[in-house]
Amino acid sequence: MGPGIGVAIGIVVLIILSGLRVLNEYERVVIFRLGRLTPYRGPGVVFIIPILERAVRIDLRTITLDIPPQDVITRDNVTVKVSAVLYFRVVDPSRAVTEIADYLFGTLQLAQTTLRSVGGQSELDDLLSQREKLNARIQEIVDLQTEPWGIKVTLVAIKNIDLPLDMQRAIAAQAEAERERRAKVIAAEGEFQAAQRLAEAAEIMGHSPITLQLRYLQTLSEIATDHNSTTVFPVPIDLFEPFIRMRQAATALTPPAAQSGEPAPATAPAGAPPPPVKAGSESQGLK
Repeated sequence: MGPGIGVAIGIVVLIILSGLRVLNEYERVVIFRLGRLTPYRGPGVVFIIPILERAVRIDLRTITLDIPPQDVITRDNVTVKVSAVLYFRVVDPSRAVTEIADYLFGTLQLAQTTLRSVGGQSELDDLLSQREKLNARIQEIVDLQTEPWGIKVTLVAIKNIDLPLDMQRAIAAQAEAERERRAKVIAAEGEFQAAQRLAEAAEIMGHSPITLQLRYLQTLSEIATDHNSTTVFPVPIDLFEPFIRMRQAATALTPPAAQSGEPAPATAPAGAPPPPVKAGSESQGLK
């Protein structure tokens, strides 16, 4: 075998080896044979005919795109900066290559535009409190637009919402006022419940006076536990009730004149002569 044949065999072997591709499980190659699209191949060992075929490798794993902060003017005319993160993957490698020049750049630009649009249609309170709803809305719009490219958007999450300083102070003041309102409502509710319990306790003590004596003894035991220099002994009003009744009975038996402090008029004994009449009085009557 001559040296020329050996060189030719070596060149053929090099060409064959240059056409071999080893693809991972998450990779596919889109093949263009003389400019025409052929079915994508992979994973495993793939042979590409040199010169005649051109291969474009596509990653099928989920790709994370960081959406930079976007200036959003909400529906209530508040300017905020909103940033988000986008998760998507390629489901059709052939369309991802033939339908768009750069599916990464195209998906990113579409996500930024959609984020500004959806944020501008919402108010500030909804933007802060209903993130899940906004995430689902952005995902739906982006997924619908990228479907012809063979792209599937799996998740959109809003990361940060930067507010102006004056708006931050206003929201902080509003939150503080809301906390004070809740505290006052809770305190008033507690006082109302305590008043209800006291009324129920007073009604029980009214039906059973012995409970008042037990409460009195409990109060004395609580006072005895404290090391105080002055001790106050509360006396139940029930101890004075007999004296109050005696006082009321004596007042009822006393004549009204005696109660008012004026002397009672003297009464003449039976059978006594009438009092004498003065002469001056009789002469005045004759005249």
